[in-house]
Amino acid sequence: MALVAVHELLKKADQEDYAVGAFNANNMEIIQAIVMAAEMENSPVIMQASQGAITYAGLDYITGIVRIAARNSKVPVALHLDHGTDFDQVVRCFRSGFSSVMYDGSKLTLEDNIAITNRVLEMARPVGVSVEAELGKIGGTEDHVTVSEKEAMFTDPEEARYFVEKTGVDSLAIAIGTAHGQYQGEPKLDFDRLKIIRELTGIPIVLHGSSGVPDEAVRHAIELGVRKVNIDTNIREAFVATMRKVIAEKPDEIDPRKILGPAREAMIEMIRDKIRVFGSSGKA
Repeated sequence: MALVAVHELLKKADQEDYAVGAFNANNMEIIQAIVMAAEMENSPVIMQASQGAITYAGLDYITGIVRIAARNSKVPVALHLDHGTDFDQVVRCFRSGFSSVMYDGSKLTLEDNIAITNRVLEMARPVGVSVEAELGKIGGTEDHVTVSEKEAMFTDPEEARYFVEKTGVDSLAIAIGTAHGQYQGEPKLDFDRLKIIRELTGIPIVLHGSSGVPDEAVRHAIELGVRKVNIDTNIREAFVATMRKVIAEKPDEIDPRKILGPAREAMIEMIRDKIRVFGSSGKA
């Protein structure tokens, strides 16, 4: 199956009131785990490559492995650029075959964010590529993007309405209390803000920094219009914890497959659980 555009997945999710999981892919085992989990749950899935992942694995490697996974998959798979803060990087992902991109201009002025987002949309629309944008600043660190607690700023609903009117972007990532990385304590989401933003914009909302958010909070956010939920840290935790366990139990093991294989299985189970929380099981 060819790569599909994220806006196609989110349109169906919007009609049927569920969210699609967007899982960050950094290497072959993670990509395999994401697709295997999605197939087991008969769920559509979004694979995300951040700027850090592209630097680590190489754009051609990431695109190539995901394309192979999608071609052999029985469920819809999208390939999405996560937090593209550099316009040239967005262009390279277009040329490489990504079916969706996120232009993150959240650190710019509102008008500059709108202007560059519209440049991205001018390239995306003719070729059917989806575009996600961001308003507000989501705290924490993800690869090259760092926002301190002091800088973190919730999305203004009226700015969100204005931004969507001026761009017509496919989906919008908003700041309502989530953060990238591991949480210190339980995050408290501003559901009232989410509800207002959804009502004013009418487009699918994206929830970043979702790994440490309680399941019930995620479900409630989906009830209020979140249609794409990003997961990265939980994947890393499952991967590394299982590898450490195997190495501790078998310190003489030198076969990478016997270390990475169990880690892949752990990621599959974690991703399957998230897919069920998001309500996309059986929606492929």
